[in-house]
Amino acid sequence: MLQMKLCGDLILREKCEPVTEITPDVLDIMNEMVGMMRDQNGVGLAAPQVGHLKRFLVMMDPDTETVFKMINPKIITRSTDTCTMEEGCLSVLGPDDLPVYANVTRPAAVDVEWTDEHGQHLAAKMSGLPARIVQHETDHLDGVLFIDYLSPVRREMVMRKVRKHK
Repeated sequence: MLQMKLCGDLILREKCEPVTEITPDVLDIMNEMVGMMRDQNGVGLAAPQVGHLKRFLVMMDPDTETVFKMINPKIITRSTDTCTMEEGCLSVLGPDDLPVYANVTRPAAVDVEWTDEHGQHLAAKMSGLPARIVQHETDHLDGVLFIDYLSPVRREMVMRKVRKHK
């Protein structure tokens, strides 16, 4: 059974290695991640959040409930238009065991390529929430958390809540 890694765990700051082979183990982990994401009312989960330093993630388009299992995802282009929205993370919890939220500005649209669980190479242009989710989750694969985009003052406010969780 996978265990969620929380803010402060050094694995969340590591850069993940590419997946070189889609093994039954990778597929099992991804399937369990989908279950964890749904159980915790999340919309995305990246491998390091469950203790694996490999480049894969799962995410859901909240509008269509389509689940994407992305292996070696890569954002090819980012729009110059930006959008500021509230973001949270299943690894950044407050004293109530719920994600802490903060406004984050990101590109409004992205072009992303990945390999799916069947080994098929896919590409998509994503905008709105799916674009935000894929950027948030691919950041995890590079050891970046959404709090890294906050001003020092706002980040400290979030971290005060996180420290109360422990």
